[in-house]
Amino acid sequence: MRSVITGVAGVGKTTVLDIVSKQTGIRIVNYGTLMFELAKKRGLVENRDQMRKLSREIQIDLQKNAGTEIGKMDNVIVDTHMSIKTPFGYLPGLPEWVLREINASVYIIIEAPPDLILKRRQNDPTRSRDEDSLESIREHQEINRAFAAAYSIFSGATVKIITNEEGKPDKAAQDIIKVIAVD
Repeated sequence: MRSVITGVAGVGKTTVLDIVSKQTGIRIVNYGTLMFELAKKRGLVENRDQMRKLSREIQIDLQKNAGTEIGKMDNVIVDTHMSIKTPFGYLPGLPEWVLREINASVYIIIEAPPDLILKRRQNDPTRSRDEDSLESIREHQEINRAFAAAYSIFSGATVKIITNEEGKPDKAAQDIIKVIAVD
């Protein structure tokens, strides 16, 4: 069983997924990290920042190969993005060629109220994030829902939205465990 779990920056996804992994023993695979490792093995990059500068063809090839690797894994949670916000609009985090390879049984979106996400972002000195408005965060969460629905139509996987309330990552983790334990 492969689950895809996503959420906008600041929603608390890493905290929640750490709890899920510790309680279930299910391995978490970060899709972007896997792509980076493949590129590094090929000698294409030395650091993550160089990934953006690779040609579109190479990036697509890395996406496909990372998807293929994940497709060989059993009982794994894929940590990735439903959509990627760019200055030009939203890009799909899981293009068709990745959906085919991963073949997930469920897409889970972790959400929180936009004002809480904004507060979490502002209080996290370990990250350097672009400033966003409440409306921008709200829009990104709505786009993630739309992309998840589209992925579901294509793949037949279910979509579940989990709320990560302030101070309650354990509750969000338990809600995720209930979903992935069914599959």
